[in-house]
Amino acid sequence: MTQASDLVFYTADTPNGQKVSIFLKEAGLVYEQFDLDLDRGDQHQTDFLKINPNGKIPAIVDRKSGLTVFESGAILSYLSSRTGCLLPATEAENVAVQQWLHFQIGSIGPMLGQLWWFLHGSKTGNAEAIQRYRTQSLRLYQVVDSRLSESAFIASENYSIADIAAFTWLRTWGELSLDITPYTHVQRWLEVIAARPAVQAGLLANKPTAPSCR
Repeated sequence: MTQASDLVFYTADTPNGQKVSIFLKEAGLVYEQFDLDLDRGDQHQTDFLKINPNGKIPAIVDRKSGLTVFESGAILSYLSSRTGCLLPATEAENVAVQQWLHFQIGSIGPMLGQLWWFLHGSKTGNAEAIQRYRTQSLRLYQVVDSRLSESAFIASENYSIADIAAFTWLRTWGELSLDITPYTHVQRWLEVIAARPAVQAGLLANKPTAPSCR
């Protein structure tokens, strides 16, 4: 899809940034990376707002096609479609991948993200909110565990962008003080994905100390 420097990746070391970083490694793409300091507010600078008006990472610029894509799920779908990497073989499998990808975007990310905020970001504390988001987060682990009890991966028997999207969030259970002992299928799945060389490389490459150009 791209030649050297054709693909530009804007990221930070968050689950959403990690998703795209992992896919880039899975696809073996050459890209230029810019690490944004979210605490400093880099995502709100004028130049970046031209790329994503919502001021959020990740985002990519595909210089070859002239397209800019923001929102992690949209980026994963775009890159998979353009490269053929992790592209579902059938329409039915593609629908399954898309529905579980959107499940992560609409449910896992928001619930676990809010739990993280009230545990680590809020200065006032809110026991009721923590309990609510902990309960909802564990419910979502149960949904995924049930699904993985009947399928090797979250959308089908094949590893997909839906797995990448969910993995970067569900792997944060320790940071969120969640007990996932009952969810044995999720634990198995987390271990399988974490063992993939491209996943390890993607997580490492998304660290702020990583070189800025791949």
